[in-house]
Amino acid sequence: MDRNEVLLVGRLSAPVEDHPLPSGDTVSKWRIIVRRRRHRRGAALTDSVPCVTFNPETAAVVRALKPRDYIEVTGSFRCRVFGPSAAKIWRYEVEVSSARPYEAELTEPADPVGDGGVGSLTVLIPRQVPYLAPAV
Repeated sequence: MDRNEVLLVGRLSAPVEDHPLPSGDTVSKWRIIVRRRRHRRGAALTDSVPCVTFNPETAAVVRALKPRDYIEVTGSFRCRVFGPSAAKIWRYEVEVSSARPYEAELTEPADPVGDGGVGSLTVLIPRQVPYLAPAV
């Protein structure tokens, strides 16, 4: 089954920008800065991920944060096409369905259940996922 689910945890890069649409709706836009693993030369690289939402409640949560605050968002990856047929512009972004401030220093419960049962789902701290081998 196809799935389009995105979970990002990073820092808010700048305040939210609201853009009214001709339909009367408002689209709220912002970027999240997400660190990558350390680069071979020792420099930490980052990605700046564009995010949007049409949900006023979600936008209010993000609007309450300051730049450089940690945030967790969930949503779907989208590709949008803008412009006339002769000069199309392709944009990739995360359409956010929920957002919340993220506590950077979460601790695990004192007695986590490690048997792989339902109790182990109580610890939902993001973990690092190994990268795929680079293409040759």
